[in-house]
Amino acid sequence: MAFLDGSPPERVCMPIVNHIQSLGGEVRLNSRIQKIELDSNGTMKNFLLTSGEVIEGDVYVFATPVDILKLLLPENWKEMLYFKILEKLVGVPVINVHIWFVSPKNTYDHLLFSARPYFICVSPSLTKSSIECVSTTCAEYHNPNQSMLELVFAPTEEWISRNDLEIIDATMKELAKLFLDEISADRSKAKIVKYHVVKTPRSVYKTVPNCEPCRPLQRSPIEGFYLAGDYTKQKYLASMEGIMSCLLHDQKEDWLRQAFAKCLLIGGKIVERLSDDCILIVINI
Repeated sequence: MAFLDGSPPERVCMPIVNHIQSLGGEVRLNSRIQKIELDSNGTMKNFLLTSGEVIEGDVYVFATPVDILKLLLPENWKEMLYFKILEKLVGVPVINVHIWFVSPKNTYDHLLFSARPYFICVSPSLTKSSIECVSTTCAEYHNPNQSMLELVFAPTEEWISRNDLEIIDATMKELAKLFLDEISADRSKAKIVKYHVVKTPRSVYKTVPNCEPCRPLQRSPIEGFYLAGDYTKQKYLASMEGIMSCLLHDQKEDWLRQAFAKCLLIGGKIVERLSDDCILIVINI
């Protein structure tokens, strides 16, 4: 199993930033979009930031969770089928738990998933549901005196409002059942050095039955406006691969996008996506 060897900001974000800047581009932080402004014909005009600044471009890529996109959609676009089907896609809360221990024995050099009712551990050391010891799997995190565990706590709905200590206590109880020799609920075996709980009220979209046809193609029918994210129609779900592959598409996908856009422009209606290769189109003459 291959993992990112270090922290995402250093190993993923900064190389991307450096590449953009090397080509003359600019990366801005803390620049929130307040409104998508349109021309009189309903096409893209610019982004209006909360600071009052206007950002204009030739191409606009909207890379946010689906719920944020729905909040910022212009009224003129909301009744278009391409955007209307997004109503069925809803983000779910996510809780990530990071725990640093005083050197417990690292049993697994892999990502594991627990069959327990809570959690999916993703990253270093030991954890619930899905388990991965980052200090073992990722050399950048190696510390001879400590181990780090990164977990995804799920399902999250009933826990998102709980305080951090309640979440940590529940996590330790579950870990104690999974790692009998290394972790105990009272922390008498692996002692916690520190912990950090990260809550995201709306994150990845909820994968429920019949939501797949609602995932939009990344090229929208609006000239120069693209969507990017795990909810879009691309090969990867919520993952780093999904982010990096967002603007990549093959000839089949490109044909579908063009057909989709042309259909809407002439008053057609996409009735159903029968498969990745076939869509059912109804055009009223």
